Amino acid sequence: MGTTTRRDDTADPAASIADPADETADIAGPAPTSRRRRTVLLLLGLTAVTSATALVLGLLSWAPDPPEPARPLTLAEGERLAAVRVTNLRDLRAGVRVTAGTDAARIELVGWVDWSRSLLYLDVGGPGAGAERGLLQRVGPMLVIRPDPAAVPTPAAPPLVPPTDRWRLHRMAPEANLAPVLDLLLGLAADRPDPTQTVPGSGARWLARDTVADGPVDVLQAPLAAGTPPAPSTASASTAPGGTAVPAPIAGSTGTDSDTQARYWLDQDARLHKLVTQLPGVGPVTMILNRADRPTLRPVDALGGRPGLPRALTGAEQGRLDRLPARLRAQGGATVTLTAPMGTDTNLRGTGWLSWTARTAYLAVADLGLPDRRTLLRRDTAGLARADLPAVAAGGGTAEAPGRPPLPPRPGRGGSPDPAGTT
Repeated sequence: MGTTTRRDDTADPAASIADPADETADIAGPAPTSRRRRTVLLLLGLTAVTSATALVLGLLSWAPDPPEPARPLTLAEGERLAAVRVTNLRDLRAGVRVTAGTDAARIELVGWVDWSRSLLYLDVGGPGAGAERGLLQRVGPMLVIRPDPAAVPTPAAPPLVPPTDRWRLHRMAPEANLAPVLDLLLGLAADRPDPTQTVPGSGARWLARDTVADGPVDVLQAPLAAGTPPAPSTASASTAPGGTAVPAPIAGSTGTDSDTQARYWLDQDARLHKLVTQLPGVGPVTMILNRADRPTLRPVDALGGRPGLPRALTGAEQGRLDRLPARLRAQGGATVTLTAPMGTDTNLRGTGWLSWTARTAYLAVADLGLPDRRTLLRRDTAGLARADLPAVAAGGGTAEAPGRPPLPPRPGRGGSPDPAGTT
């Protein structure tokens, strides 16, 4: 049998005919949308390359604007400088951080100054602290210290409530670097402006602009105000004690001898934030003031203690005071602990007994300057007698807390009489 091939007449006749649009697309290339996308990407790439090139060229050719040259003070700047000490007195207090001197003589201070009461409360440290290492308070000319020879070299802010023990009156040696620094701190306040810093020929100048924690400030150069320790003379200003070189002038200064004057970082409200100067016998001094750190300070008892508001006694208070002698005589006696800062070289501590009925007192007294000695004092109706003994023979203890005197009383039995008023 032969094979018969049958044609399917139901097949789509268009299937065998090519689409003219497809042939046109193959000949003409991508659709218009694809061409636009490629064009946009090419333009973006060219823009990025151009921008990067311009940025690199700009960075290579950029130079900072030159600093403004130093110039004389304007009238407003002079008025602000003259008002610095008045502003300090008005603001009452500020936190302070001070570095004075260099190398082994460097002293570091941290604490507060209260210009309204001429009060300083500081922690003293640094390699040059010496006998003053520890806590320090000063009210006017009176200075007390709480020495701490074992304290770490770097000081920290003192406790707001000062310790009650181990304070002593102190007199610094005339050559001590600390004295002029404390004078300068207290001398930064006055009740009236000081125009002498800006008179013609004073060398007062505007040096630069700067920024501190509280905002922008102007750096001004001028002599220290009247009443503060003087800056060194031009002849001796090139080196500090020990041959230490004076710090280089800051940017914008003139580089002349006037650069040895004080420099003030001063804001628009005449508030001082930083002071850099040179003090004779000390060297470079930098003071940084924290205007927001203004706690109420409490002097120790030797300097008056916490301030109060005096008033007249009430009737009940006056009555209690009038009855006090009778109550003491009825009580008979008491133990005694004595703290007596008699002077800058004599700080006494004592322990013992007294009797109001027998009118007798018996004490072992130590002088902090002579910790290994004790003075036994006996006061009775016959007068005053004393005996000076080694500490171990007179009750022991320490100079800060001497032990009670031995019994029976030694003065009066071999002790030397002491005329009234000489002890």
